[in-house]
Amino acid sequence: MVMRQMRENTKWIMLVTALAFVALMVFEWGMDASGQSAGGVGEIGRVNGTPVYYEEYLAVYRNLYDQIQSQQEEPITSQQVSDIEDAAFDEMVNAILVRQELERRGIRVTDDEVRQAAQFNPPPGFAQNPGFLTDGQFDFQKYQDFLATQADEALLLQLEAYYRDVIPRGKLVRQVSTGIYLPDNLLWQRWRDQNETVEIRYIPLDPGQRIPDSEIEISEADLRSYYDDHEEDFEQPLRAEVRGVVLSKTMSAADSAEARARAAEIRQSILEGEDFGEMALIESSDEVTATENGDLGVFPKGRMVAAFDSAVFAAPVGEIAEIVETSFGMHILRVDERWAQDSARAAHILIPFERSDAAEIELLTRADSLENLGESMTVADAAASLGLETQEVQLSTEFALLAGAGQVGEGAEWAFEEAAVGDVSPVFETSQAFYMIEVLSTSPAGVLPFDEARGTIEAILLQERKMQRARESGAGLVGRIRAGEPLPNVAADAGLEVRPAGPFARNDFVPGLGRFNAAIGAAFGLDVGEVSDVVESPSNAFIIELLSRTPADSTEWLGQRESQRQQVRSQIEQRRIQDWLESLRTAARIIDRRDEVLQPVDETAQQSPFGFGF
Repeated sequence: MVMRQMRENTKWIMLVTALAFVALMVFEWGMDASGQSAGGVGEIGRVNGTPVYYEEYLAVYRNLYDQIQSQQEEPITSQQVSDIEDAAFDEMVNAILVRQELERRGIRVTDDEVRQAAQFNPPPGFAQNPGFLTDGQFDFQKYQDFLATQADEALLLQLEAYYRDVIPRGKLVRQVSTGIYLPDNLLWQRWRDQNETVEIRYIPLDPGQRIPDSEIEISEADLRSYYDDHEEDFEQPLRAEVRGVVLSKTMSAADSAEARARAAEIRQSILEGEDFGEMALIESSDEVTATENGDLGVFPKGRMVAAFDSAVFAAPVGEIAEIVETSFGMHILRVDERWAQDSARAAHILIPFERSDAAEIELLTRADSLENLGESMTVADAAASLGLETQEVQLSTEFALLAGAGQVGEGAEWAFEEAAVGDVSPVFETSQAFYMIEVLSTSPAGVLPFDEARGTIEAILLQERKMQRARESGAGLVGRIRAGEPLPNVAADAGLEVRPAGPFARNDFVPGLGRFNAAIGAAFGLDVGEVSDVVESPSNAFIIELLSRTPADSTEWLGQRESQRQQVRSQIEQRRIQDWLESLRTAARIIDRRDEVLQPVDETAQQSPFGFGF
């Protein structure tokens, strides 16, 4: 019975391990005996002379595309398609570089290593297969029985190929990340930074607000001297002034009202006797909790979004609460248990805000109309025809944002690489909106002229000189406090306020002070009762007095030290591997011919190079 169940699950097993096999399929099974992929476009690039083949790239692209689509309900946007194309090429480059490094280092795998790994290290995904579970836990005996009796030669060959690919990579990772030494004093310092806390009071000197601009003199020579000394700070990327029009995907009031009405209807049905769990399974869009009768489990106060969290810790236990609205939609809520204001167990049914079919069709129709109008008129005229507003913004190769549409990298790429002044783009899409832009002007990369940089320089020098004034006046206040005058009295005499802060740890963000700056460091460098010198942050200056300190618990640290060591080692390993891979990419000769080779068949259609129209 068990073996039959596992054989019936063979297809499922192969699916869950598919991601691990992608690189293998790309580099081994996708090539014929000559090393060329059968048919297709051919090469779309090279990495240190090794070809990147279109079919291999397409396999990785489709895998990434499917992953992204499975994680969102909305269709993949044109912007996401562009991002996935780049990610697929980067993944191909990385895989080739790793394979070249394996060859260079002579890293191999033996038959015995494959056997051992297959017996005791099942591929990811196998651990969740129902055929291998006993009382909800992975059963090695069932897994090993499966391997011993498996008659599907194709699956066994696939598993063997998986280990022959994974094991050498594991050896390479160990070579790259070897030699990580984590002494106890480093672990203790990390623990202390997270757990030692202080309480302070401080005087913000606020030089930007308290010192009038009129009291600061800045000459033309000062401006010019700063510009000459900091010319590299005024280097500008390629820029384009564009006029844009945005067609938002925001839900209409009618769509929101429909979700509220549907939630009210379901809530009433439950109040009249319908089973909450059954309704969750049928109606809830939260796929994770729907199959668990809507159960969210036990969670602490502050874990959920604010509106939901407030409702959970205010609603009567065991009753169906009033409907809660969040950015996710309408929640039908039941609080099952609550432990004061500490934690709770609750269940919910989520009714999302969704556009009606009619609204969706109308949105797509308007997007098509906008694009058609843009083929024969300016963006301003096209927008006016549809009753839409336009906006003028500057896009750069480093920053491309259009209000209402978010990041518009695809539009910026079109503006910089394809368009001329006066050209109107096709309609592009982000998760927030459809948009279209017209290029009004372009500016080449280079150094910002002095006249254009003047305002920025003046603001910088103004802040620097105000800060200098604050240092000088603040030093006098510090002297008075250290001579014995109470800090509140000195602040009051100077017309300044005193603010409390804490308790906070070194890694915390502290309102009014900031995070990871000199003010936080100064607070932890003081003894209780001691007052700091004037301490500067990027935009303010402070005088700080330490009121109390709570040391980190060394006994608690010892109890978790080894798990902390493993966690920190894993983090360092990941960074080291990323740095190593980036160094390979920097040193590699990478040729990307996608723009040259992958031209859409229909130049008027907005599509990916794989023929997926949008």
